[in-house]
Amino acid sequence: MNDPNQLPLPPSFIALFVPAGRIKPTASREEIAARYDFCEDLASALTERAGTLLWELAVTEADVLDRMHAGLAGEGSALSAAEARWVLCRLAELLDWPMPQFSDGPAPPSA
Repeated sequence: MNDPNQLPLPPSFIALFVPAGRIKPTASREEIAARYDFCEDLASALTERAGTLLWELAVTEADVLDRMHAGLAGEGSALSAAEARWVLCRLAELLDWPMPQFSDGPAPPSA
């Protein structure tokens, strides 16, 4: 049964739960939706902090994103590595900043 009140989840976020070579996610829709809500809220909450860091430290947008990524992907984070990358890309999108570049490949599309 479909719930008409459910918002569609971005394919870019669902892709975080689909292993390479597979087509079905490894988690339930409810679990993915809960993680998405958490990650989207986190990205939104970080927008003000990112702007403050840009101004206070007089660094580039890429520098701010690098610093934030270090915190999001660090040990003890509540995010998986893939979720941390997604949050960072979503944050860049919300701020209308250039997408971050990662050493292991291009940034995933966000929302």
